[in-house]
Amino acid sequence: MLIKNLNLKNFRNYSEECISFSEGLNVLHGKNAQGKTNCAEAVFYLCTGVSPRCRRDKLLIKRGAEFAELSAAAEGKYGKMEIYAKITETGREFRLNGNKITRNADIMGNLFSVFFSPQELRLIQDGPDERRRFLNVSISQLSKPYYTALSRYNKILEQRNNLLKSRDLDSVYDSLPVWDAQLCKYAAIIAFKRAEYIEMLSPLAAEAHAFLTDGGEELKISPEKKYKGSEEELEKRLFSELSENYARDIRLGYTASGPHRDDIDIFIDGTDAKTYASQGQTRTAALSVKLAEVEIFKNLSGEYPVLILDDVLSELDLPRRKKLTERTENLQTILTCTHAERVLSGRQANKIKIENGKVKN
Repeated sequence: MLIKNLNLKNFRNYSEECISFSEGLNVLHGKNAQGKTNCAEAVFYLCTGVSPRCRRDKLLIKRGAEFAELSAAAEGKYGKMEIYAKITETGREFRLNGNKITRNADIMGNLFSVFFSPQELRLIQDGPDERRRFLNVSISQLSKPYYTALSRYNKILEQRNNLLKSRDLDSVYDSLPVWDAQLCKYAAIIAFKRAEYIEMLSPLAAEAHAFLTDGGEELKISPEKKYKGSEEELEKRLFSELSENYARDIRLGYTASGPHRDDIDIFIDGTDAKTYASQGQTRTAALSVKLAEVEIFKNLSGEYPVLILDDVLSELDLPRRKKLTERTENLQTILTCTHAERVLSGRQANKIKIENGKVKN
């Protein structure tokens, strides 16, 4: 998967700019707050339909502008394509090769991308919602049924939670089984796909971590044990779990069990990384997960994703910096940094200087 060029208009601090990328390593360099990360963010947004930095699309529009436009020409194993997005205050529009994309599920899976920045340390350090978000974005790029199930699950979950707040308890008890039958159908798909994905992720992340640390530490990732089995088994188990806890959920006013409460167990040398990992261990573990994600995309889609490394190398010591650059030699990489020569260590790259939202030759 290759991004050939990126066009931006009124996106973040860009008024209008075209940026060309090469097949291998592309280094966006320049002083801080010039737009390097904004460019990297735009690539990921076109690939996934989501920003890795904010939840509201309208924040991507340049201040004072009414809309933002971004597009990319790309090439993959199925040929050339162009993806286009327009963002306004009230919504957005995506097009693939000029054809309007009407479903959000169809945005993902056209261009694959993996994004890593210092903020990704939240994957290890923060609460379960960050790990669920990682799983949701990654799996959704590979599976439209997963994205569809997730969207429907969240809508039904919202309706169930609204029902739980009702004071008409007879109506609540009568209605919950109906909602739960629908909820558990999609919950089972989500839980099964996540367990399947983590089964692939775990050994790949462990191998990447051993590579980065020269075998000095062992990384282990596993899903919560309660969601194992076939989709049919999971659906029955989840329905039973919800049915047994009506009183609890009514008392709380929300649904306290299900995939929206999932987490991942992450251990370094047998110790809970979420609680006890140092800053350096956290960074290496998070990076290992992202490198594993790259390999999963390659194994399942037949081609490497675009790897985006935002301000990462400056945070690594020289041995791990060299290992990371060695690991990314076979795929298109977009890397941001302040000083290109300090991080390249003699490696050939397409160097792109960004200054105040413009490419400078």
